[in-house]
Amino acid sequence: MDLILGSATVIDGTGADRYHADVVLRNGRIAEITAPGTRRGANLIDATGLVLCPGFIDMHAHSDLALLTEPEHLAKVSQGVTCDVIGQDGLSYAPCDDRTLAALRAQIAGWNGNPPDFDFSWRSVGEYLDRLDTGITINAAYLVPQGTVRMLGVGFDDRAASEDELDRMRELVAQGMDQGAFGLSSGLTYTPGMYASTAELVALCAVVAEHGGYYSPHHRGYGAHALEAYAEMVDVSTRSGCPLHLAHATMNFDCNAGRAGELLALLDAAIAEGTDITLDSYPYLPGATTLSALLPSWVFSGGVEDTLERLADADTRERIRYEMEELGSDGCHGVPVDWSAIEINGAEDTALVGASVAESAARRGKTPSELYFDVLVAERLAPSCLMHIGHEDNVRAIMRHPAHTAGSDGLLHGPRPHPRAWGTFPRYLGHYCRELGVLGLEDCVHHMTGRPAARLGLRDRGVLTEGAVADLVLFDPETVADRAEFNEPRRLAAGIERVLVGGVTVYAEGAHTGAFPGKALRHNG
Repeated sequence: MDLILGSATVIDGTGADRYHADVVLRNGRIAEITAPGTRRGANLIDATGLVLCPGFIDMHAHSDLALLTEPEHLAKVSQGVTCDVIGQDGLSYAPCDDRTLAALRAQIAGWNGNPPDFDFSWRSVGEYLDRLDTGITINAAYLVPQGTVRMLGVGFDDRAASEDELDRMRELVAQGMDQGAFGLSSGLTYTPGMYASTAELVALCAVVAEHGGYYSPHHRGYGAHALEAYAEMVDVSTRSGCPLHLAHATMNFDCNAGRAGELLALLDAAIAEGTDITLDSYPYLPGATTLSALLPSWVFSGGVEDTLERLADADTRERIRYEMEELGSDGCHGVPVDWSAIEINGAEDTALVGASVAESAARRGKTPSELYFDVLVAERLAPSCLMHIGHEDNVRAIMRHPAHTAGSDGLLHGPRPHPRAWGTFPRYLGHYCRELGVLGLEDCVHHMTGRPAARLGLRDRGVLTEGAVADLVLFDPETVADRAEFNEPRRLAAGIERVLVGGVTVYAEGAHTGAFPGKALRHNG
């Protein structure tokens, strides 16, 4: 039976001006778009005063396990998100073998948790996508994680890959792409992905390019050498012929205050020369990551157990402390760590949650580095943190760029996750569009729908046209707003009235409907 969304204000995801229409859904697609008020039927939903647009695409999501362990996925569906792009930052759970799966579960527990009784029976990318097809709320697109591939092909050591190992990694990337992945991700401040040379990245990206995918790197540094790190990624794209999508493209730390224009000039010059570049960002100042990510990269060589041994040794601790506090380690993006700006937001020791490392250390009569090392050892590297290092002028300048898309980078695990996991998309619409006027409404919707769909190569999603898949959001432009806060990060957004995935209503009246029509999207599938 047809579902009619009557007298809606349609913003179609292309950047074109809004218009009023009745929109008829049939068999999971948009069947007709007609003059407002002309359609009648038992399944008529009055959308007067509401905006109807394509579902939002989160270009940088960390819901690799949450889609399965919490299939209602309220964090995203309550924002109007109908597709998460996962497998981010070079670390996820496929492809894997028994050895690498155990290491991955420990390394990214701060992102996703590490549920002890969860069934991790997949090993390939295709098998993981098949698991997603067993019943999720929204859709998901997967990126082959380069760090995981390096675990399989090389191991955990800080060294160059041999030619045979490089061939093995090429093969793994090709298999992942053949099985439905949309591209390759990297986390070049995370081990072991960070041990890859530029030439190694070019070789892997050339495989991705052959399969029509794109490269989405978390590059080598967002602090003291951010522009050089961005330039390396542009070089990888140019040399490999692989389109580039810069993950959480920010200019953080005090050394980069007011320097977003330099980044955008770098990208514009490359685009003018023919390099295919897009980027995503989140509309907040603080960042979030695992607490252990701040460590110098050499500390991780050999894997988790070797790392813990180093952290337990007094002399090695002092070497690490000196690099972090005095020099600025690569894990701290080349900037000396400010313990007052590092807030622990996920830890088994709940007394630490919500306070900076400096505050907790003072309360316990320890130095900040001592507390930091102790909690990493006690909780086996699992805690997560917020980094209060952002600059508002940079955030606004980057989101205005015509290659920009939206990505939450939302970590869903832990007692106090970053509110961007629950608020990114309504914050763009409410705070930055309606309240500040940084983006016009049609442009803002385009950033979150048509543009990311084009990067993914999704021809029948991200736009509201006849024949397109009915992944749709109905929202009130006057009230839409993020309500998630740092002290209450799981509050539902305001103004998101209805969300549909494949024409099925999955969220309405502030609640999940009990429907699970989502699936794993497959590249060229």
